[in-house]
Amino acid sequence: MRQMIVEVERKFTCSGDTLKTLEEIGVCVGQRQFLDQYFDTPEFELTLRDLWLRKRKECWELKCPAEMVTGTEEPSGEQSLCTRYKEITNLPEIYMKVKEVIKEGCKDGESGPSLDDDSWLRKLNLVCFAEYTTVRQSFTLGEEGLQIDLDQADFGYNVGEIEVLIPEGGDVQSAQEKIRNAAQKLGLTGDEQVEGKMHVYLKRYHPEHYAKLLSAHIL
Repeated sequence: MRQMIVEVERKFTCSGDTLKTLEEIGVCVGQRQFLDQYFDTPEFELTLRDLWLRKRKECWELKCPAEMVTGTEEPSGEQSLCTRYKEITNLPEIYMKVKEVIKEGCKDGESGPSLDDDSWLRKLNLVCFAEYTTVRQSFTLGEEGLQIDLDQADFGYNVGEIEVLIPEGGDVQSAQEKIRNAAQKLGLTGDEQVEGKMHVYLKRYHPEHYAKLLSAHIL
């Protein structure tokens, strides 16, 4: 099985001052627009386990909570500010993981999903529960492996993300240190957790789903 990637990320509110600082000290590496579609069963069997199945530009990704790193202590407040998700991007691996979680679909021995169509979604009773378009502007600060994204979602929500990608089992503390340093350079002093795009989308458009995720302490 191929090496998994873990995304360590901190979200922030991008004020005018923050944007000005970012444009002064950072390097813009591009702007793009993409449509995200998220899928789950009608009973929310994936998201209630903090599993997020996404299709973006015909590419699939499953985000799973990364295991806690044994023997490491996180600085005060860091746990609430940074999220860590393992990213699975190989479709057969995604299919097997989802099938294992919801215990439905193909019988043992059946072939995996076709890469040419989305018939496997019906087989696993997966439906799209969220769909939105994002315009993303990306910056670097010269720190290896670190990227800053400014996202504008088409439902009227803007959010910034400081992100470091590491291999599974990699140095989480080092990644968090890079994120803290970047946050300081941008003048981000607050220790308040900032809502992500999905958080806001569900709260606005799918309050029942949102309430269940709150009750399960996923959001």
